Amino acid sequence: MFSDSDAVETVARLMALSARTAPKARGIDVIRTMIITGEERNVLAGAMREFGERHNAGFFIRDAGNVAASDACLLIGSLLDDAAGLDCGACGYATCAEMLDAQRQRPATPFCGPNCAVRMTDLGIAIGSATKTASIHNVDNRVMYSVGVGALALGWLEGCGVAYGIPLRASGKNIFFDRAP
Repeated sequence: MFSDSDAVETVARLMALSARTAPKARGIDVIRTMIITGEERNVLAGAMREFGERHNAGFFIRDAGNVAASDACLLIGSLLDDAAGLDCGACGYATCAEMLDAQRQRPATPFCGPNCAVRMTDLGIAIGSATKTASIHNVDNRVMYSVGVGALALGWLEGCGVAYGIPLRASGKNIFFDRAP
């Protein structure tokens, strides 16, 4: 028997494809995706709750409830050790080489950086393409910073310094809105 959850997992795969094929600067793919289903959702939600409690960030705990209640979750990240090679200065450094050197000297934070501004734009375009696909298929979703932090804390999306998560749910009421603050 085919369930709503099965359909959501299919849409998650289509969303990952949309992120993969989204335009990227210089045609170089630095995007990584991962689909979370089943018990992995609870592992991710646990990491998010732990981070929220440790840092007194209640929205992490709220968002963890959304991940646990979702049918699936798509993670989208950008590789850290990469730059577009344009020496544009948008990252705050005169050259890409200087920015990459600064990455190795930075203390651990939820997201690693500094990051190439062009690559962060690539990540945003990939996320937008993925959420467009969810919308086309009428799957409720919400882009969440907190999910990306939880995924990176677990060591998922190896090599990525920035990631976001998009929990997905098909139900009669969108669980990602009318949430407690």
